[in-house]
Amino acid sequence: MTTELNQQQIAQIIEGLLFVASEPVTVKYLASVLDCSLDQVEAGLEQLRNNGAERGIRLQQHGSKVQLVSAPELTEYIERFLGLTVSAKFSTPALETLAIVAYRQPITRPEIEAIRGVNSDGVLRTLISKGLVEEVGRLDSVGHPSLFATTFEFLRYFGINDMEELPELDLPQIELPRNGAESLEQRVESEE
Repeated sequence: MTTELNQQQIAQIIEGLLFVASEPVTVKYLASVLDCSLDQVEAGLEQLRNNGAERGIRLQQHGSKVQLVSAPELTEYIERFLGLTVSAKFSTPALETLAIVAYRQPITRPEIEAIRGVNSDGVLRTLISKGLVEEVGRLDSVGHPSLFATTFEFLRYFGINDMEELPELDLPQIELPRNGAESLEQRVESEE
């Protein structure tokens, strides 16, 4: 494209692209499709985020990926419209593990078990099968343990737009050795 787009056009195009996207899209990819800067795409996403507050859709962002989702307050109506039954409840161990992953991601299974004090294989498998947690890479240390993080389905299930909306915890931080591990963003970007 050789035509210079204004901010309103960028936001409008992004909304259309995300509407037809079958899965989350990276901000970098949106910038390449629109042939504009990352800053312009981020501004367009912010405009969509602000406009969505008044509508039945929301912009959801997880790391460098974004997607459009239905507003969480519409869940009851959407479930009725689609003929869905009420979502299953989670066990206490599943909620504990999910909270640990959400607040400490990316995190390895041994790190989860060190915090919980019990084996978490089964619970982690359940969360993965429900699409709430996924493997996002491997730790660059002995044994190369898998790193786990939450997914877009996690955001959708709990009705939040991004991880910044998680409530603050008033607990002491548990420092676990990571052998010089990097942040989730750095780990995920290095895999792309």
